[in-house]
Amino acid sequence: MSLAESYGHKVEEGLLSLLGKREPAGLYEPVDYILSIGGKRIRPVLCMMGCALYKEEEVDKSLFPALGMEVFHNFTLLHDDIMDRSEMRRNRPTVHVKWDERTAILSGDAMLILAYQLIARTSAAILPRVLELFNRTGLEVCEGQRYDLSFETRNDITEEAYLEMIKLKTAVLLGASLQVGAIIGGASDADACSLYRFGNDAGMAFQLQDDWLDVYGDAGTFGKPIGGDIIINKKTFLLINAYNNLSSAGRAELTRWIDKKEFDRDEKIAAVRNLYDEAGVSGNAKKLMDSYYQQSLVHLEKAGGSDELRDELKAFAFQLMERSR
Repeated sequence: MSLAESYGHKVEEGLLSLLGKREPAGLYEPVDYILSIGGKRIRPVLCMMGCALYKEEEVDKSLFPALGMEVFHNFTLLHDDIMDRSEMRRNRPTVHVKWDERTAILSGDAMLILAYQLIARTSAAILPRVLELFNRTGLEVCEGQRYDLSFETRNDITEEAYLEMIKLKTAVLLGASLQVGAIIGGASDADACSLYRFGNDAGMAFQLQDDWLDVYGDAGTFGKPIGGDIIINKKTFLLINAYNNLSSAGRAELTRWIDKKEFDRDEKIAAVRNLYDEAGVSGNAKKLMDSYYQQSLVHLEKAGGSDELRDELKAFAFQLMERSR
């Protein structure tokens, strides 16, 4: 069993014992539900690995903050699903579908408070640094979500603007999870910042892989229907890159599918995917992913700590790049 798998088991055990039976059930059952329907547990595992990189014997001190990172992440998903009108999450009904929208909003609010309670369960000596990092990151995630929402009504989104959005919405939380762990593990400021940059770049590759899987993944393993981003005309790297690389006729055809109000779902997905193939989008996305991955390894080498743990982190980042869900 790898160290990441071992920490993953600790995270699952921690999440199972997090709430117990609390009242009112209408508030806490949705929290239990979203925390129990799976997920890759990337952020809490990274937090614990960030601590272990510098002080493995004290890794248990990072467990509660790691759980806080996971609760915060799932809080953002719960509210994102409301904003996106998503009906499925991890092959299960979303909270606002299973219960209702008001319940989902309130349970999400409770999760944010729970996340703070967990993050705060660390040494008083480092708590100000941890909270400052968490607060900054939380605001950045909200900024990223706001950009993402604004993209829905804009047709002038550049690849650079998209990459900045996913950095804020996704990558910074991976970086912060590692940096919180590093702070708990006693890393120097320079090493903790290098580890943050490793997580940030790995997070960029992770989100680009997520975009790629939505178009080219396997529906049985991805956790949600393939082509969902195509159906809702979501501004992803793949869509923006296709516009940049298609012929004028290809761009006109892509625009025609985007503007269509009535269509057969499978037909639209197939047609847009063919246009993506014509534009070489899959290869372009993979090339950019690899660039971020290679950048992340440069930062990891600068982060110091245990050679063995750095190898574990490198392997974990590679798994994120090669995952199928």
